[in-house]
Amino acid sequence: MAIRATVTRFPIDPDAQDGCGIPWGITVTPFSGKDENGNPPAYGWDGHLLPRCENCWAYFNTYCELDQWAWNCSLCGAINGLSSEAIAKYSVPESCAEMASSFIDLELPGDGSEEDVQARPVYVATVDLSSSEEFLELVKSALLAALEAVPPGSLFGLATFSHKIGLFDVQGPLPVVKNVFVPADADSSLPLDLEDVMPLSKFLAPVDTCKDRIASALETLRPTTSWERSTAAGQTLDGVLMGGRGFGVAMDALINYLGSEYGSTFALARVFAFLSGPPDYGAGQLDTRRYGEQYASKGEDADRALLPEQTPFYKELAAVAVQAGVCVDVFAVTNEYTDLASLKFLSIESGGSLLLYSNTDDSTLPQDLYRMLSRPHAFGCVLRLRTSSEFKPGHSFGHFFPDPQYENVQHIICCDSYATYAYDFEFANTTGFSRHTTEPPVLQIAFQYSIVEPPEAPSDPNKATSNRSRYSLKRRLRIRTIQYNAAQNMNELYDSVDPEGVLSLLVHKVILASLEQGVREGRMLLHDWLVILTAQYNEAYKPIPYKNGNPLTTQVDVSFSQCPQLQHLPRLVFALLRNPLLLFHEEGVHPDYRIYLQCLFSALEPSSLHCAVYPVLSSYSTLDTQAYPRHSLSRAALITSGSPIFFLDAFTTLIVFYSSTADPSLPFPPPHDCLLRTTINKLKQDRSITPKLLFIKGGQDDASAFENYLIEEQDVDGSSLSSVMGFISFLEEITQSVLEYIK
Repeated sequence: MAIRATVTRFPIDPDAQDGCGIPWGITVTPFSGKDENGNPPAYGWDGHLLPRCENCWAYFNTYCELDQWAWNCSLCGAINGLSSEAIAKYSVPESCAEMASSFIDLELPGDGSEEDVQARPVYVATVDLSSSEEFLELVKSALLAALEAVPPGSLFGLATFSHKIGLFDVQGPLPVVKNVFVPADADSSLPLDLEDVMPLSKFLAPVDTCKDRIASALETLRPTTSWERSTAAGQTLDGVLMGGRGFGVAMDALINYLGSEYGSTFALARVFAFLSGPPDYGAGQLDTRRYGEQYASKGEDADRALLPEQTPFYKELAAVAVQAGVCVDVFAVTNEYTDLASLKFLSIESGGSLLLYSNTDDSTLPQDLYRMLSRPHAFGCVLRLRTSSEFKPGHSFGHFFPDPQYENVQHIICCDSYATYAYDFEFANTTGFSRHTTEPPVLQIAFQYSIVEPPEAPSDPNKATSNRSRYSLKRRLRIRTIQYNAAQNMNELYDSVDPEGVLSLLVHKVILASLEQGVREGRMLLHDWLVILTAQYNEAYKPIPYKNGNPLTTQVDVSFSQCPQLQHLPRLVFALLRNPLLLFHEEGVHPDYRIYLQCLFSALEPSSLHCAVYPVLSSYSTLDTQAYPRHSLSRAALITSGSPIFFLDAFTTLIVFYSSTADPSLPFPPPHDCLLRTTINKLKQDRSITPKLLFIKGGQDDASAFENYLIEEQDVDGSSLSSVMGFISFLEEITQSVLEYIK
């Protein structure tokens, strides 16, 4: 469980919080196997017996005062008695995880013999046949990779959708598909349940014995012909021919189909939905005509109109998926408007991913699906944040759904080691933290989750393997308790800033503002935040002098020269304003791509998000020697460094750039045994999604893919005109805004 606070020294009171300009909060990566410093948790048992405070329900931890018969809660200060079992246990503290570490992972008791039955992993692929041959070939490659990644003993189902839903039975000698037609009416449902089309036991096939048959079934997939689609769909929507893509009906039926076995056949089912365009047939169909020229004629703001969902269908379906224990991952492979603003809820609220690929030629879909299935997952998760009494959580951000009954409790259907969530804080009263108290601020995060553990290998390989596929379901409680100090003055507070943590909270806030009020509002929020921070920093460190009643422009410290922890923030804001996340619709940002970035950025841990917003540009003097670990994103950096090789890490894209002055004898592309290639391989291995890798030779290849990331010579208003005053002019504009703010 990695936790990053925006400030490691908390503001002392509400006045300090308002006066510093820094968002106050944390990011949490609960299923990370280590904390933010690389330390693993202490493991233990009997998590259900861990003492809890009778006043605030916080768990006993290393910061609590303990005597022979009782303990004081480190969060609220209440005194709690100890049971006779706890007294005996804590008399030998070295045997207790909760006495050894403030970061613990405890086993919870299971529910008996049914664990093995419930634990069998279930995966279902649902494939869009209203598509092209190229799309289906890509999906086949991805699913063949998935079959290699799923654990032995898994159950796998294959379904298709178009103007009809197809269910495959691959357990016989030849694959058999049974179809049910989707009603064209948006208010109609399937004429019969999928269980009546094919029993679920026939549909879900053991991967161990049916892998080759599943592969054979994949080879039979063919796109629906234009004749089939036009005959089924007919002329609707003012004469516009619909494509016959009944995605909404298919997902609704499939989730209910699987949900009937939740808790008996499986504890978690994952559905991989492969989509080649917008749902345009039956229930859940989307009107993609809202993307186009209509807003220009109606005077509507496309940046506001294209961000909200046009129908609650998929949000409501996500709630059904949650109740059915089904996680949905949506893989959209298309460059046409698909309205991901409506579809996104199906994936992010059910604990899944939403990935967008603009074409089939260079898609990383097979690699992404393979690594998604290869990494461990927790499911059925409950996340709870508690704080000491002086402060409390304000807003929570992330891909979860809140508990309808309890505050600050979030439910997460499926969670991997990368998934990150965020909270901001506010004071519970006007007093804040006492300057003289011996009880500093404390927060505690409890994360209860389940995992599937594979069966142990038999000690005698010659023995029967009838239990080979029997997995066990384990329930665990992970707890992290952290004690912070309060900053005694503004200088201490600024010196404790974590710029990456600040960026994470800012991104969440501007995404929320964009969704509620439009992209323009999100940009204004970000700009105004930097102006206010700059003004408040100058007031704390070096008040701006006045002459004849006017502030002196030259005395505004817009580069935060007195505080290294703040110096990177203007560049991060500049880069975020240049990011497609916050560019205007008329600047050529596809609305689906913006939604994809919202979903991606709002789940990244702070270091990865930093990389995605302001890429890391490093240089190498040789293929085995790094010259500088980080440059500014400017052409001037390339010229002044004198290095022949540059490496840019933009999270989703990795670029190796050889300058035009590089020695022609340097191997191109870099060989696999050099330091640069080793660095690249390590980054790719540690990434949540597969980055694209490009090699560019300056003076010979088209270098625009690399040069487009050198944003500091580009004007922040989004124009493509190159200017040596890009970032500098942005700082000058911030300076003028600061002067207007303090007048």
